[in-house]
Amino acid sequence: MPIESKFLIVLLGPTGVGKTDLSITLSHQFNAPILSADSRQFYREMRIGTAAPTQAILDNAPHHFVGNKSILDRYSCGIFELEVLELLDTLYKSHNSALLVGGSGLYIDAVCKGIDDFPSPDSELRKDLYARLQSEGINSLKSHLNELDPVYYNQVDQSNTQRILKALEVCLQTGRTYSSFLTSPNKPRPFSLIKIGLNRSREELYQRINDRVDNMLADGLVAEVKNLYDYKHLNALNTVGYKEIFDYLNGKMSLESAIELIKRNSRRYAKRQLTWWARDNEITWFHPEQIDKIIELITYEISNG
Repeated sequence: MPIESKFLIVLLGPTGVGKTDLSITLSHQFNAPILSADSRQFYREMRIGTAAPTQAILDNAPHHFVGNKSILDRYSCGIFELEVLELLDTLYKSHNSALLVGGSGLYIDAVCKGIDDFPSPDSELRKDLYARLQSEGINSLKSHLNELDPVYYNQVDQSNTQRILKALEVCLQTGRTYSSFLTSPNKPRPFSLIKIGLNRSREELYQRINDRVDNMLADGLVAEVKNLYDYKHLNALNTVGYKEIFDYLNGKMSLESAIELIKRNSRRYAKRQLTWWARDNEITWFHPEQIDKIIELITYEISNG
């Protein structure tokens, strides 16, 4: 049974919506340490391109899972689930609430619902899929995944080759859709959940995303990516903001084209994030400026928990 006096406040929303600023306010209001659920802000080498919290922000409230890993480390949402639960067990000895903040739906679901027991990897099948990737290209594998599991196909980051391969592997190995493994009954948790979603009008959100990319460039994104060029094959770097600059550095496009592509892909990513959460009826949605109403809801949930 959940320990009703312990709460995990989940603050989620699309990239660029304004989660970071609000998380500081909520952390102070509820004496809640912040746990990042941004799957790229874990990596210390990717500070600029992931819009990681500045040192001033990190010093303003206790943070965990920001810059705590290297791009060379093996990491997954399953490991994240275990590490978060272990940390929460410690934090709840001195705090009644903790704050999980981010935009990575898989990682948030891993903490809130648990990771289902996927089948052990089939080395031969995986080898065959990689051979198909080399010979047919990723679009062929995407089409196959769309045939076998259109639900997950419409949710997954289309640029994340590893997730496409993993989902297709599970479908072919088990005869089940990959998405079916993500909708099993939730695992019990020793805390109560309060899920707060942030969103803005499409025009407002997209403008913020465009401005954010411009700020990344001004802060030195190209230099950061250039320093990571030798590691461009790593999955951690197969993400928006990095792969486009790699293509620029490879001479495949101009810097101006790479910047516009980052903005477009970031907007598309935000749309996919919102699609992912549309299925979660536990989320209460707010505009980020509705701070008083957000605090009122959380206070009510804690008081009546």
